[in-house]
Amino acid sequence: QVQLVESGGGLVQAGGSLRLSCTASGRTFSNYNMGWFRQAPGKEREFVAAISRSGSRTWYSDSVKGRFTISRDNAKNMVYLQMNSLKPEDTAAYYCAADRGRVPIYDGVEYDSWGQGTQVTVSS
Repeated sequence: QVQLVESGGGLVQAGGSLRLSCTASGRTFSNYNMGWFRQAPGKEREFVAAISRSGSRTWYSDSVKGRFTISRDNAKNMVYLQMNSLKPEDTAAYYCAADRGRVPIYDGVEYDSWGQGTQVTVSS
């Protein structure tokens, strides 16, 4: 199973931008659908964005559509989340997820692999 490590989180002012990265181990990264989820304090984990194996299709939650962009580079075994026009309500721990058969777009599902998370804090 693929191992995932997120990076790129930090503190940013409202209206600013961050790019999160998720690095996957193994030689079969292109076999996995990838997604990003987030979890704010006291709340359940929620879907943010997802991308198909080839990168040809993407999905977004309504709350981030038009502001966030998910992409992947299969040659580098990496998936990215470009986050623009950040809002305080985007503050959360962000996790990447991988699944061979399912596109990770649903909350409350334990997909094949999860990263450890990276914290994003947006100040007002």
